[in-house]
Amino acid sequence: MFIAMNRFKVRPDSEDMFLARWLDREVSLCGVPGFVAIRFMKGDVYETYILYASETTWVSREAFDDWKQSDVFRTAHRTAGQGEMLTIERRESNGFEVLKTVSALS
Repeated sequence: MFIAMNRFKVRPDSEDMFLARWLDREVSLCGVPGFVAIRFMKGDVYETYILYASETTWVSREAFDDWKQSDVFRTAHRTAGQGEMLTIERRESNGFEVLKTVSALS
């Protein structure tokens, strides 16, 4: 399993616009081979920014890499960077191979 994470430091005066971009847009990942899930999360609130993160889960790193080379990816990201800058710096992106998962007891 592979997880791709993005972290965003959102300017407080831009939070509503940032949320609209993330929560109101169509998610085109559902039919992509190897896609498992996406999560969008709000983190700590600081004086100068609000921390947000997105997490996509994939069956493998290869499935994630294939998606990044696909027309689905190009279409979903065709307007990226064209709107008003809502963060205090560029997003931080990282990928992680899942080494171990511990689940709650049923």
